[in-house]
Amino acid sequence: MKLDHAPWARLLETYLHEGEGGAPNRFDYGSLKAAGEDRAALQAYIASLEAVVPAALARDEAYAFWVNLYNALTVEVIVRHYPVASIRDIGISPGLLSIGPWGKKLVTVAGRELSLDDIEHGILRAEFGDSRVHYAVNCASMGCPDLAASPYTGSDLDAMLDRAARAYVNSPRGARAEGGKLAVSSIFKWYMKDFGGTEEGVLAEIRKYADPDLAAALENVSGIASYEYDWSLNDVTEPENRK
Repeated sequence: MKLDHAPWARLLETYLHEGEGGAPNRFDYGSLKAAGEDRAALQAYIASLEAVVPAALARDEAYAFWVNLYNALTVEVIVRHYPVASIRDIGISPGLLSIGPWGKKLVTVAGRELSLDDIEHGILRAEFGDSRVHYAVNCASMGCPDLAASPYTGSDLDAMLDRAARAYVNSPRGARAEGGKLAVSSIFKWYMKDFGGTEEGVLAEIRKYADPDLAAALENVSGIASYEYDWSLNDVTEPENRK
């Protein structure tokens, strides 16, 4: 089965603005919302993925398929509700105490209705057992690992996941060591069991992907001082100018 991620690649090339020096990638949600043909292209791409039978794919192709579907769906949800200050403000999940869009059934794949939570936790985390998924799925927030500038593919999966891991761990959003104190992303707390289940496991994960400067700073660190996360939208447009 041949997957066509070219429409997603074109949308990323058009609307994703890559950050520099550890700054997050940002997405131009407002421009995509205003571009009727491209919004239709995004919806058509998602519909094409709904027609896929994931069980017929090789493992790496299936992994890439689910990551791309998750990320495209997240962009579509943001655009549909834009302007918003944070994805957490899109309160479409069922349940009185639910926050954000993650619990809402959004697509049907192989006869199964799926939410973003279903894709991330019920499929990607549960079936693939790879902690690097946390660097690949994007929740449209400034504190999140970057939305990749190109679609994930089965043939380049390992390399892309490793690049995403290194980019995030070595950004201030992922890990920051100053004066012997280490601040890391709350992702490592929320999903600690995926990183060995202990603070030591999180430190091992960070050391695994640390570039020389961070690795040197980590030599003076014995534990994690704080966990941080920024839920503001990873938008190219500042809040006061969104419309």
